[in-house]
Parts: sequence; structure tokens; C-alpha cells
Amino acid sequence: MWYKGQVKLVLHHDEPSSAHLAARFAEDRVLAKIQAVDSKARRKGLEALDPVRSELVRAGTEIDGAGRVTRNGYAQFRPAWPGARTGEWLDTVQAEVSGWKGKIRSIVWVGASSLIDDKPAYEACGLLAKGPRHYVLDSAEQGRWAAVLQAIERRTRRQAAEALKSTLVVIAADEEAAPRTLILVEMLAKEFEKHGVEAAANFVAMAPPSSSLARNCTARGIRVAELALDNDSAACWGNGAPLTRASLLALAGVDLPAWAAGARLDEAQIHTAWSLSAFLYQQAAAGRGMVTLLMPESLRGASAWTKQAFEASLGQAGVRLVNGEPGRLADYPAAKDPRASRSFLLVERKGEPAVERQKLALLKRAGYPVAVVQLAADAPLSAWMQFVHYAVFGLAWLRGENFAVRPAAGLCSAIAESIYQNSLFQGGVERTPDWQRFRDSIRVVKWRAGVTFHYDRMPCGVEAGGRDAASAYASILKQFADAGVVGGGELVFFGDMRYAAAGRKIRKALERGAAKLFRERLKLPCDVAERPAVNETTLGSGRCFTTLVLPWKLGSGAGADSVRAQFLAVQAALEKRVRLVVVLTVKDASEASAKALEEFFRAAAASL
Repeated sequence: MWYKGQVKLVLHHDEPSSAHLAARFAEDRVLAKIQAVDSKARRKGLEALDPVRSELVRAGTEIDGAGRVTRNGYAQFRPAWPGARTGEWLDTVQAEVSGWKGKIRSIVWVGASSLIDDKPAYEACGLLAKGPRHYVLDSAEQGRWAAVLQAIERRTRRQAAEALKSTLVVIAADEEAAPRTLILVEMLAKEFEKHGVEAAANFVAMAPPSSSLARNCTARGIRVAELALDNDSAACWGNGAPLTRASLLALAGVDLPAWAAGARLDEAQIHTAWSLSAFLYQQAAAGRGMVTLLMPESLRGASAWTKQAFEASLGQAGVRLVNGEPGRLADYPAAKDPRASRSFLLVERKGEPAVERQKLALLKRAGYPVAVVQLAADAPLSAWMQFVHYAVFGLAWLRGENFAVRPAAGLCSAIAESIYQNSLFQGGVERTPDWQRFRDSIRVVKWRAGVTFHYDRMPCGVEAGGRDAASAYASILKQFADAGVVGGGELVFFGDMRYAAAGRKIRKALERGAAKLFRERLKLPCDVAERPAVNETTLGSGRCFTTLVLPWKLGSGAGADSVRAQFLAVQAALEKRVRLVVVLTVKDASEASAKALEEFFRAAAASL
């Protein structure tokens, strides 16, 4: 069974034309070659791949310091290629699901954001309405787990001791995320056992058998399964959806054959994805790499996943997707403005436009570069997800980069692990030199209601003007924006903004700040993100002004120290990459802090 719907790409103001770049994929027979690389790896082993002789081996595999291939990134496409044993895999999933149907009412996904962030997308798109409720836990901060547990209790109408008996914990992480994931596993095991529930019986891990995560879970008596149904979990690095075991288990209540068929793009559809890659590459080269993503209502829940899929591999160095914008023309600088950094990606299902036709006409008339991807009316979300994977590979290939490695994530993880390990000897992260440098910096300006502005990572010579913290923050931001150094912003909160009521109010406060200060006043795109766990999308683009928001009260113990270590690591990683980062600290993740943040951004906008 194959998805036969057409995928159409319409480009407006594709200047200079990207057609010659798109043609290279056919001329170089890229699709046939990557299938050949994957086939050779499967038949003869990774040692048969020679990165010296093959450009595509260098573009899609992980290579160690000795020049040996250690992971085949092309294998993530394999489940949707001709000859894949899809029917057999779907039967396997259905058999696994039948073992816990009727017994499991809640599923908690634990681990690396890049491996579990597809679940919120499925939920937001209405695909998880049947069966268990799904929750995501990618931070060891106690407030996050407390909010998840309260949500489980409310939905099941049972106290924790009873609710946890019908809760399945699925652990998924790559090797980079394994250390912080194991902290989560330890914390949750204690929580389950505190309520009289045996953790090993309710936990399952999805990881390569040789990984440190798998070894640790096995030692705890936790069952370990391959993330990939063809037992090649090493291929399932970040965003390996839509045909991993984790995705198919989550989607057990939908029409799985139709879902799998949607992921099977034919050659014409794959080349359409690569035409989009060429357009995005050309726009980024022209300085228009801030891409506003607009999606139809039925797919809008997958916007964050789409951003993650692009930026996990590309690190925002050339293209940065911006979500959540209302598409107001008044928020954009003129298309011909030398500082204009915007292009647009509109995704539509036939009969369901991403924006009103009048608004699209205005964007085209104003001269903005616009790419419109039109999916068939019956196209499942899996078709878009697989389309994105090919577009990501195509963009990396055009840039001469490797789409199978994530150096940004590796840098963050290495710094965070170093700080955390040091904290074990020092007696906590707050006693480490890294935290003391942050805490004792003189480049701070206090504001009311517990908000403090920290700019110690700003380049030398940058001073905060203004009368107070809000105007100082706005002054620094405007300096870089006026100089053309900043092309967009991101507000990143280190805490829960998904489950806790106070956290949701903090999100609203940040979203209003993004709209008022960045979009309305400065005509800059701005993202709002929850990043309790370090990953590559927190490493904003070279022209991105990143603001990290940290509650002082994170609790105590290994979980809180892990979050603090990740917070410090993001700052250090951004500074190493010569990127702009400042910090706002608040007392805690309360409604009072949400109100204080909203007043702060309102005052900052007014000062401009």
C-alpha cells in the first residue's frame, strides 16, 4: 500500500532562482546513491563504507576520529523504501499493544526531546484521542514530574498509588542524552516505589542493546527493546519518526497501514522535498534564513516537531524556523529592506489553506519569498513528517554538511555533563565555579518582583543603557537589531510550561512579550520555547538573540542540579559559538513570576 496523493510545491519570489540547485539531485542520482549506501551498510556492515571515497557516506553517516563509520543516518528512510517489511512490523506492534490494552491508562515518555517530541505533535493533531493519555517528561526538575503526576491523577480520578499501577514509562534517548536520562529514570523509579508500585514492571527502554542506557536499564531489571523495528536502533537518532517502534506504539489507535503508507513517498515526491531544500538554501544564502512557518489547523500541532526536525540536524546555522506567528503583515519589515531576514513556508492540505488567500496575496504582492507546500486532502501527518526528513537531508547536502550528526547538541551535552560531574564533588551545582561566575557577575540589573537581567555573556564593550532592567534589556537588544546583527529572537524557559497551570501562564507572558517587543516594536521574528533539557534547538542561529529565563527555585537534589548544569551549558555553548545570549531570572515558576515577566516585557517595549 502506497500513499498516492500528490505533493505540490509552488514558489513565489524565488530570487535568485533555486531551480539549478534542485536539478542537481536528479543529475547526481542522489536518491539511488543513498539507497545504495544504506544497502551496502546493511549487507556488508558499516566497516564496508568508505568516507574518503564517497561524498554521500560523509554526508549521512557518523564517523569517528579514526575515520570509521559508526552510524548510518540513511537507515531512518529505510522503513519506507520498497521492500521494507512494513506489514510484519505493524503486526509486531499490534501484538505488543494487545499485551497492555485495557491495563494502561497513561504513558509517560522519558528521555531526549528529539526522540519523544513527536508525541505532543500526535496529540495536538488529534491522533491520540483513543487509548491512553500521553505525557512527556524531558526534565528532572521536580516541578515537571509533580505537574505530570497531578495531571494523571485528575484524568484517572485515582490517587497516585493506584494511578501509577496503570502507567507505562517509556524511556528513549541517544548516547548523548543518556546521562541526564538516567537521572530521570532514577528519580521516577524512586517515585513509583514510594507509592508501592514496582518500577521495573512498568518501565520499558528503547535503545540500542550496546548503549549505556540499555545496559543501565537492564541492570535495573527494566525491559529493553529496539527503537527501530528492523533492529537497527543506531539509525534512529533524533526525530526518527514516523516509523519507529515508539511512534507506532503511540499511534496504536489509528489506522497504522494508512499511516505507514503516508510515509512512503515516491521519487517525484522526494524530489519535491529537495526542491524545497534548494529554495531554503538559496534564501538563507541571500540573508533570508528566518523562515516563518505557517500550517493549516489540522497540522498546526506539528509545527514544533517540524522546527525540531530541521534544527536538530542543521543547528539553525543557515535556516531557522519560526513558529506561532499570526502572519500579520504589520509585524514584518519591508521585503526590500536591506535588513529583512524573512522568508515564508506555508504548508497546506488541499482545501485547507495555511492562511487566508487574501493574506497570501498580500505576502506575494509585498515581495516576500514564499514556498507553498500543498499536500493531498487525505495525506496523513506521516507524509509531511517524511517529506520534512528528506528536505532536511537535502538542505544539509547542498551545504556540504552531515545531516546525521548534531555537533551543537554534542557540545551542550559535553559541557553539561562536565559541570554536573564536577557538582558531585563540590556538593551541588551551586558550589561549582561555573554557577558562582553566573551568580556573582556585576553585569546584572535588578527589576521589581524578583526579575533580574543578567548580561555577563555579552561581548566586551556592550553596556546596558536605560534607567532600569527592562529598558537596559531593550537597549542592548535594539543596539544589535539596529546594527543588523540580530535577525530574530527566542525566549527559552527552563521549566514546565505544558502541564502546570502557572507554567502555562508563564508561556502566555513570554508569547505576549515576543509579540509586543520583538514583532511589533522591532519587526523581528521571535520563538517561545520550553527547554528544560539541553538540545540543539536551544542554540539559536548566528543572528538570533537568545534570552534564557530561569527560576531560582528549582528544588534540590540530582534533578535540580541537572537542570542547572544544562542551563549553564547552553550559555557556555552559545558563547563558544559567538552567539548572543542574556538571562532573566525570576523567583520561581509561579503565577506571580508570570505576571512579573509580562510587566517586564511590556516595560521593555514601552522604552523603545
